[in-house]
Amino acid sequence: MSTSFAITWDYRCPFARNVHDHLVTALEAGGPWDVQFLAFSLDQPHVEEGEPSVFDQPDRYPGLLANEVGIVVRDRLADRFLAVHKALFDARHRDGADLRRRDVLAPLLEAAGVPAADVFAEIDAGWPLETFRKEHLGAVERHDVFGVPTFIVGEHATFVRLMDRADGGADKAVATITRIVDLLTGWPELNEFKQTRVAN
Repeated sequence: MSTSFAITWDYRCPFARNVHDHLVTALEAGGPWDVQFLAFSLDQPHVEEGEPSVFDQPDRYPGLLANEVGIVVRDRLADRFLAVHKALFDARHRDGADLRRRDVLAPLLEAAGVPAADVFAEIDAGWPLETFRKEHLGAVERHDVFGVPTFIVGEHATFVRLMDRADGGADKAVATITRIVDLLTGWPELNEFKQTRVAN
């Protein structure tokens, strides 16, 4: 039986890129997990108490757009999600692309075999933003999630920071995610494990 877990993402975070690079590579190689991808806004935790949510004023937070694109592809074109997910992370962190702009996102979608106009029509319909709101607030309310990438296994939520990507290929990616999941499921008592300095 496969292990089920959820994992948060925001395309702006380089550490989310690292973990999701391993995860996408591992899943494409047949990694044995049932994964739920959850959108999380890195803007919302910085909203002052009493101020309107980012989800109530999306025009002020154009960084929401890329995650909405991810939500549409995940929920409407699931077979293209992993390709689009990786492409958006790579575009932001490898190429320095501005994912707040539809004219930047459109060719990335088309290159992954996804009709950009259809995705933007879904976003304009409004439901992806509401889905985004529910996922973000649900993760915060149920699990005290504060950032990305956070793994959620059952009732346990754990922020995980990796320092590398899946450059070693599928075997390394599968081993990396397996190690993380085994730690989370086999030793939930471990609360924090952090090196004092970045290894050379």
